[in-house]
Amino acid sequence: MSPTIRRLESIDMMRGFVMVLMALDHTRDYFSNAPFDPVDLSQTSAAYFLTRWITHLCAPTFMLLAGAGAFLSTHRKNLMPGQLSVYLASRGLWLVVLELTLVRFGWTFNWDYSYAIGQVIWALGWSMLALAVLVLLPRRAIAGFAVLLIAGHNAFDGIPADNRELSGWLWIFLHQPGTIEYWPGHVLNLFYPLIPWIGVMAAGYCLGPVFLEPNRQTILFWLGLFGIALFLLLRLGNLYGDPHPWAPQKNGLFTLFSIVNFQKYPPSLLYLLMMLGLMFIGLALFESRPLRLIRQPLLTVGKAPLFFYLLHIYLIHGAALAVTHLRGLPVAWLFAGTAAHPFPAVPAPEYGYDLPVVYGIWLAVLVLLYPFCLVFVRIKQRYRHVAWLSYL
Repeated sequence: MSPTIRRLESIDMMRGFVMVLMALDHTRDYFSNAPFDPVDLSQTSAAYFLTRWITHLCAPTFMLLAGAGAFLSTHRKNLMPGQLSVYLASRGLWLVVLELTLVRFGWTFNWDYSYAIGQVIWALGWSMLALAVLVLLPRRAIAGFAVLLIAGHNAFDGIPADNRELSGWLWIFLHQPGTIEYWPGHVLNLFYPLIPWIGVMAAGYCLGPVFLEPNRQTILFWLGLFGIALFLLLRLGNLYGDPHPWAPQKNGLFTLFSIVNFQKYPPSLLYLLMMLGLMFIGLALFESRPLRLIRQPLLTVGKAPLFFYLLHIYLIHGAALAVTHLRGLPVAWLFAGTAAHPFPAVPAPEYGYDLPVVYGIWLAVLVLLYPFCLVFVRIKQRYRHVAWLSYL
């Protein structure tokens, strides 16, 4: 098998793996009966904490591999920087529109545009728009810009945003999650400000050549170890990189949880070091070509990430609606949302289920989604000349 094919398989399998994890997180959102934040160490259990914590892999992996994919497309499709820039800009705009339309409706099942939502697809879209400009610069300049955003943004954590002023809107858009009231009674809830996500995607673009190296497995593994080692160096001394220092807890396990319990919104430097470190190690492991039982499903999902993303939201939300209705419970909460709480929230523990049942529902969701992804991937392979399919 050629190096290019194997390299693409490891990327697709890693992408498929985190898509599967993402579905677990969203299944928990709609079906769990836990009335607490699963990473709140004062209330959570080990099982709930780990169920949420492992899904932190998802967003950094999406971002970095999107950047790496942009670089690799210049080799697969013989794109010049200008052509790549146009493609990235068009795809970025498409993702932003999707976030505000089909994705938003999937989360809320309503068209109440007194509030809009900006999450991971929003951040991916805007990061691609930024990368569309960055790819016109020398790679060293892109790398320096990426490092500056990723490593430096936590130095500005203490700057608050005033959402009544244009400068505050810009700060929410770039750095601090918040709500922008862009018109009286109409708000934009931004959960994924763009710094440092733009830097993560730019870093992926700069690391693209690694995937063309014959010894990339070794390089990826050592990149992963370096990221985790740097995380430990900064975290254990509470030196820099996250606004929430760790502290001793009720036992050793929960003290470990405190050490690895970092900020995601916006993603801190320590969050990115640990999660991207694990991602690089995962990529190295997938280079070893695991058993077909694991390999083929992950490849299939990884080749249809946006299709899977759109479908899984509707399936999970729809399943919650169907189950709630069959149980004779009120379903209004599955259509409700406000500017302060834009997503449906389980109104009481009796509406949800214990964690083992949540895992069972998650597995059922994956089984239902897989045939659709398989058919879609085959359609994409058969009609490779159809340009719009590349946007899914």
